[in-house]
Amino acid sequence: MPIIVNEENKEFHLFNKQISYIFRVMDNNQLEHLYFGKVLHHRKGFLNLVEREPRPLTSNLYEGNQTLSLEHIKQEYPSYGTTDFRMPAFSIESESGSRITDFKYKSYRIFSGKKALKELPSTYVEDENEADTLEIKLYDNVLNCELILSYTIYEDYAAICRNARYINLGNNKIEITSAMSTSLDLPDDDYEMLHLAGAWSRERHIKIRKLQPGIQSIYSARGASSANHNPFLALKRPYTTENMGEVYGFSLVYSGNFLGQVEVDSYGVSRVTLGINPFNFRWVLESSEEFQTPEAVTVFSDCGLNGMSQTFHKLYRTRLARGYWRDRVRPILINNWEATYFDFNEEKIINIAKTAKELGIELFVLDDGWFGKRNDDTSSLGDWFVNKNKLSDGIEGLSKKINNIGIKFGLWFEPEMVSKDSHIFNEHSDWVIHDPNRNMSHGRNQYVLDFSNKQVVDYIYNLMCKTIESSSISYIKWDMNRNITEAYSSFLNSNQQGELMHRYILGVYNLYDRLTTKFPEILFESCAAGGGRFDPGMLYYAPQAWTSDDTDAVERLKIQYGTSMVYPISSMGSHVSAVPNHQVGRITSIDTRANVAYFGTFGYELDLNKLSDEEKEDVKKQVEFFKEHRDLIQKGDFYRLMSPFEGNDTCWIIVSKGKEKAIVGYYSVLSRPNDRYHRIKLTGLQSDKLYMVEPKGTTHYGDELMIIGIILSEDYSGRHEDFYKKHPNDYSSRVFTIKEVKEE
Repeated sequence: MPIIVNEENKEFHLFNKQISYIFRVMDNNQLEHLYFGKVLHHRKGFLNLVEREPRPLTSNLYEGNQTLSLEHIKQEYPSYGTTDFRMPAFSIESESGSRITDFKYKSYRIFSGKKALKELPSTYVEDENEADTLEIKLYDNVLNCELILSYTIYEDYAAICRNARYINLGNNKIEITSAMSTSLDLPDDDYEMLHLAGAWSRERHIKIRKLQPGIQSIYSARGASSANHNPFLALKRPYTTENMGEVYGFSLVYSGNFLGQVEVDSYGVSRVTLGINPFNFRWVLESSEEFQTPEAVTVFSDCGLNGMSQTFHKLYRTRLARGYWRDRVRPILINNWEATYFDFNEEKIINIAKTAKELGIELFVLDDGWFGKRNDDTSSLGDWFVNKNKLSDGIEGLSKKINNIGIKFGLWFEPEMVSKDSHIFNEHSDWVIHDPNRNMSHGRNQYVLDFSNKQVVDYIYNLMCKTIESSSISYIKWDMNRNITEAYSSFLNSNQQGELMHRYILGVYNLYDRLTTKFPEILFESCAAGGGRFDPGMLYYAPQAWTSDDTDAVERLKIQYGTSMVYPISSMGSHVSAVPNHQVGRITSIDTRANVAYFGTFGYELDLNKLSDEEKEDVKKQVEFFKEHRDLIQKGDFYRLMSPFEGNDTCWIIVSKGKEKAIVGYYSVLSRPNDRYHRIKLTGLQSDKLYMVEPKGTTHYGDELMIIGIILSEDYSGRHEDFYKKHPNDYSSRVFTIKEVKEE
């Protein structure tokens, strides 16, 4: 049983073979956090972990007690205003205007398995014996409100999954102004904060800063998790590397506005909170109503950043992603966007599909421009009916023709958006998020539909179903190219406007849920102008996401490396695109473009008919190579070896579960004259296994590959003139396959 309660002291110990999480009920019936980290032996009492000292000029809860100041006590789910002056985990306003709360422990419940969250994505179990859940019930007798804190610990993952639920038991309404999903008080501040920041086309770059007194935070107020900050942060010790040292990872299973912050107080305690962004958030809770926070996942590793990432990867790949495509290898696709943009017709599409089939590609995806009168980005979003001027036989006819060629067919939608020049806008302008008394901003000549309104969601659902049901569609790319401005809903009452952003994302989840339920064998890929909504919430509905609109192989090294901090390789949409690259103008070899794209879902985004015969042969070989190794790439253990944020070289490896095979990607951005010798020290292999390394054609034991490494320099003894013929150019790369062989 991974949850034990010491009844006498009311202490709760959640543990498995890797981690322990311990907290207790204090004498005043509030919750005190005691420990989270590497697994500890259970004992009958953990009062030895309690820290209390009187502090000068401190406010204490009770007269005669100089050590009961919440400002100096590590807490489970802290509030503001009753001796704790740090940022709280939640805030509630009563009808009187008071924001003082006092939630006291009432009871607990332990059960096997894990409950789904109402209307929200979350991790899950397939067998109730995989995990146990502890629910702590707290009660505020003035508000007449119940607060249920939920903690789930899996048997095999070094992670704690948390959420909070508020229930208004009174007759008067209350207003929640902040409701974080998790809060953790760590006893010191000797950490560096790692997070993923960026912008369109350079998403999820790794940023590291030393914790300082005060607040350091990441957030989104855009209506989406955003390309600017990802809903993830980690606290690592200064000495922690990829393969050793302590690190805590915090990830929010949510796709809307979020806040992740670390507050270091004057005594060096680090408080981490993560949840819905309180900015412009206000949720009215009428009598008998409930509010559920999203789920937050906290991981601990004492095996470095790779250890943390592998826990997230396995948990999110197998217990967050769901459905038909979770464990199946993904089809190799060709997307027409960078090949044609809006300028296509059926003949051009069919010709690309025929060539794709000849090269071994398995899926053709028709991107933006197939509907309404869409010839550029100024019209027709929301009019999800086919443009017969481009496709005379419609999507139904085209999809069947593509299938007859011998490959599957996929289609692009942007369900959340509308153009002014569209039927839906002309008939239902009030369905757009905007303030009728203010200017209506645009982005990419489009506007955001009000998905807080169920009628809008129903309308889009019915339109999409009509197209999908009449055609042979195996894949849907769901795009979202615009953040929310003028956040006002004509559908919501004046006192509900603070609910809009959250209700909007609940509407998005509702549409995803209905479509994936109705069409369970369609592979959905989420997209938000590339990686603008690459988050755990999306993975629950779409097992892969378009990682970035930037398809340049060199830029993708940083993007995919950073993304791997928390997201599995199986979730990263990655394509070989045309050169010069359409985002940065860089020319890289087709080999390097493929060598980067292999470490993701893999596909192409170019006009195959403009390739030379030699390049087409290269594509054939690439497709064959990926088909041979895609099960390993999708399901193996991923390790980062060399960081593109720290030097000229990048390297990573994926190792099979049984350690009998692996695949290594090595990339050098700029060629260097008269360079030193280079080696790649691998990790994750088994020391006493003998491996064949291809294309070198040499055998090595695992210990040699991990201690000495793969020697990259060639032996040019007696043929020095060949060196200058074969010297690598800028943007060079190599992929090695490693396979266990029998000893002779």
